[in-house]
Amino acid sequence: MKAIVSGGGSGGHIFPAIAIANAIKRRWADAEILFVGAEGRMEMDKVPAAGYEIKGLPIAGLQRKITIQNIIKNAMLPYKVIKSRLMVRGILRKFNPDIVVGVGGFASEPTLKTAAAMGFTTLIQEQNSYAGLTNKTLAKSASKICVAYDNMERFFPKERIVFTGNPVRKEIEELSLGRETGCKEFGLDSSKRVVLSVGGSLGARSINEMILKNLDYFKNNDIQLVWQTGRWMYQEAVAAVRDRKLEQWVKVYEFVTRMDCAYAAADVVISRAGAIAISELCLVGKPIILIPSPNVAEDHQTKNAMSLANKGAAEVVADKKCAEEGIKTLDKILNDESLRAAMSENIKKLGVRHSADLIVDEIAKLVK
Repeated sequence: MKAIVSGGGSGGHIFPAIAIANAIKRRWADAEILFVGAEGRMEMDKVPAAGYEIKGLPIAGLQRKITIQNIIKNAMLPYKVIKSRLMVRGILRKFNPDIVVGVGGFASEPTLKTAAAMGFTTLIQEQNSYAGLTNKTLAKSASKICVAYDNMERFFPKERIVFTGNPVRKEIEELSLGRETGCKEFGLDSSKRVVLSVGGSLGARSINEMILKNLDYFKNNDIQLVWQTGRWMYQEAVAAVRDRKLEQWVKVYEFVTRMDCAYAAADVVISRAGAIAISELCLVGKPIILIPSPNVAEDHQTKNAMSLANKGAAEVVADKKCAEEGIKTLDKILNDESLRAAMSENIKKLGVRHSADLIVDEIAKLVK
């Protein structure tokens, strides 16, 4: 069994890709797996750390903000696409995979498009409730399209769609930690309420600024906060907490590595509405406040968030309003036990387990 897995750019693409690779390895112990990613992106570090080889392409995305620098970058894009496709041809000839899997991100477009043109079997995994342009294009030649939401025939050929859910990290899917263990990891008092704030693997400025503006709320209400800031806000957050002497209530992290402990400890979670974050939260079953990122294609995070809100499984706050409404919404949830119980019950109904294995079932059918 030889498989290429392509995509990345953020944790939302990388963690499912690694989960699929791990499931392939469980199915075929001697499987050879090669990742194809984008140079300079997160996958170039995270994938080798997970034990897999990765090849980097010089591919990049279209820069939508108009600046001189971005105009130059966009002018170079056709060259990068052509060079990436030529590199992929060489990779495919040398590796000769049985299956090529695309999980989204810059690298998946040249990889899967070239693979399909050369006659290799391809499968794509669409994580969001609203398909992006790249996956809609790649789906035309894909043998299977694995999806995580209903009504995806709006975007893809119905006969090739398989509902699998989104693969998540094994330690989240099999979460069995107690609250005491989760709190101990972060030095928290398990008798007090805990809020977890995450803005995705890269951080979220608006969520971070909302927390920064309302730090005294946590001390005044004796509420503990585990705050994942991402790289850009970390130093500022640490300084603010130290200067106000809030270390007892607010624990600041650039990146939370033990997310299973963070979920186990939390009473309420504040998060972006990326597909993988939502899939994890559905399995964890905690009350959540979703603040969709406005800086994503087709505003797909808002669509992801509303698919939960419409089922009573989440509260949604618009990004531009989170500074004013975010803490009010948090306070409402924290002080309403029946609301928390209802949200928890509703979100648990939406969780899909063993998604990576379901995707590998489809791979097995295709390579048979």
